[in-house]
Amino acid sequence: MASEPVARAVAEEVVRWGCMKQTGVSLRYMMEFGSRPTERNLLLSAQFLQKELPIRIARRALELESLPFGLSNKPAVLKVRDWYLDSFRDIRYFPEVRNRSDELAFTQMIKMVKVRHNNVVPTMALGVQQLKKQLCSTRKVPFGFDEIHEFLDRFYLSRIGIRMLIGQHVALHDPEPEPGVIGLINTRLSPVQVAQAASEDARSICLREYGSAPDINIYGDPNFTFPYVTSHLHLMLFELVKNSLRAVQERYMNSDKDVPPVRIIVADGEEDVTIKVSDEGGGIPRSGLPKIFTHLYSTAKNPPDLDGPNQGSTMAGYGFGLPISRLYARYFGGDLQIISMEGYGTDAYLHLSRLGDSEEPLP
Repeated sequence: MASEPVARAVAEEVVRWGCMKQTGVSLRYMMEFGSRPTERNLLLSAQFLQKELPIRIARRALELESLPFGLSNKPAVLKVRDWYLDSFRDIRYFPEVRNRSDELAFTQMIKMVKVRHNNVVPTMALGVQQLKKQLCSTRKVPFGFDEIHEFLDRFYLSRIGIRMLIGQHVALHDPEPEPGVIGLINTRLSPVQVAQAASEDARSICLREYGSAPDINIYGDPNFTFPYVTSHLHLMLFELVKNSLRAVQERYMNSDKDVPPVRIIVADGEEDVTIKVSDEGGGIPRSGLPKIFTHLYSTAKNPPDLDGPNQGSTMAGYGFGLPISRLYARYFGGDLQIISMEGYGTDAYLHLSRLGDSEEPLP
């Protein structure tokens, strides 16, 4: 446990660094810089991160201490805040990176920081769920939770940026990268292939939970490629396909009719690559559409209890899948739109910017 003077000194440092200006980074810059992972470039990258990461982490730590409705005092949120303070301390008080040996030690340390933050999303969701339960029991539910949703959007967007910067730097140390892969960026990513992999993963969960799963038909040129982060696209498509599979499965579970497939269409445009995930799962009521991108709203009939034991991924219920998928899309200049036809089905349009030089939006 840190002594009081040390804790106070760290708190003052967090305030000081939290007031500094962040530096945006574009996908194009990451590709160009990472295409030459020389010792000098890796050293420059580490020196940049040693200055940039404490600013981003300090800003989030400060926000976590001043959330509305008493959210800052929820045990889950306090745990996340402590992770951010620990990471700030680890990076801020790491000796100045001056040579290759320093850079390698720094890289190992920020790898541990990234692992420490692996469960931030479900832990924050637990904190918000705890608050909702408390407010419902006292009948003081603030309409819309608007301030909390705006904070969570900023917070999760920042988390994507921090993890992208750390992950890119760490991945550049790979001595034998796959052809066309620069760090986390696949310069020749096939969206059809990623859609196939994400579909298989989502379908296996559907099979596990329901015993059967609708077919998935994918349309598009498997040879078409563009530069993008494979893990980001997989996450977004997995979430969209999972939602569609659940909707179709639940709608046709006790029906004698043929179960319609989920359809994925990949379109190559001049500005955007657009991927449509289309289902006949009954759609979302128009009154529910404004809520689908708010955190912890779920279309699942029986959302799981985040306090309980939840092993692995589930089909639905936590309510952060769609809003976080949209943030991943927006991180590099894209977007996610949902169009519903109640009584029929839903179309999700995932727009991915192919310009590559739009800077990450800094919250």
